[in-house]
Amino acid sequence: MSTEVRQARTQQERRERTRAALLDATVDCLVDLGYSGTTVHEICRRAGLSRGAQQHHFTTKAELMVAAVEHLFQRLRDEVTGSLVAPPGPQRVHEAIELLWRGFSGKLSTAALELWVAARTDEELRRSMLPVDRALGRSTLDIYREAAGVDVPDEKLETLYWLTVNLTRGLALDAMIGGDPARRARLLDEWKAIAAAAYHDVGRPGPRSGRPTP
Repeated sequence: MSTEVRQARTQQERRERTRAALLDATVDCLVDLGYSGTTVHEICRRAGLSRGAQQHHFTTKAELMVAAVEHLFQRLRDEVTGSLVAPPGPQRVHEAIELLWRGFSGKLSTAALELWVAARTDEELRRSMLPVDRALGRSTLDIYREAAGVDVPDEKLETLYWLTVNLTRGLALDAMIGGDPARRARLLDEWKAIAAAAYHDVGRPGPRSGRPTP
């Protein structure tokens, strides 16, 4: 490997480490301090970086905030897809919902909620969040598609997905305000059973036909 190639690779690795440090610090600030308390100065302090290093990677605060949610979601997605061990079928659906709940009820949920509340009155942040939220939705749909193990019609898959997302968001908010954990567990178990049954019913007919195979 030539010296130029090694130097370019080292420089790229340094940029990636700097970017990851900024994004991790941003998520931690959102969780610990909320959006109003998350300043660029505090993010840089936690990341151990200068303001100039931050501006080299992200030109606006909104851009940094949204990139942090994307960064956290990608880590969650990798964790979820790498943790599915059950074969396709009802148990795999249960497993996927449980893994998504664990992820969405943690840092991702808290950070995203902070940004969405702030976006209500921050036009720049709202414009930045909308395409990211849609992209995260499409990416998570892929997890559901893999978990199903059957050829589920897109309309049915999206309905099940959005029901799960809204349920988990509601349960995550319930956890934040001190709701009953036993009640949350019962509701989540009930939804796992409903979703698994819906996947099973769709999977029995012929592919995307909605009719029994001859």
